[in-house]
Amino acid sequence: QKPIWTRNPDEIPKEDYAAFYKALTNDWEDHLSCKHFNVEGQLEFRSILFVPRRAPFDMFEKKKKQNNIKLYVRRVFISDNCD
Repeated sequence: QKPIWTRNPDEIPKEDYAAFYKALTNDWEDHLSCKHFNVEGQLEFRSILFVPRRAPFDMFEKKKKQNNIKLYVRRVFISDNCD
């Protein structure tokens, strides 16, 4: 089966988004919202952005490692430190 972010958003049930979110974030609750979109032009990419239901309790802690946006190129994980 193709990765969820490469599939057509109209064909993905909400349960698949919820399962992917929980596996990715280790959150026990479903996400509040998600946006699945494609961008085409000079750059071309597909993306899914999730909004968690609750803010993390340690959101403002400086020493905690940040969970950044993850960069994949041709379905291969490249980095999660894209500053």
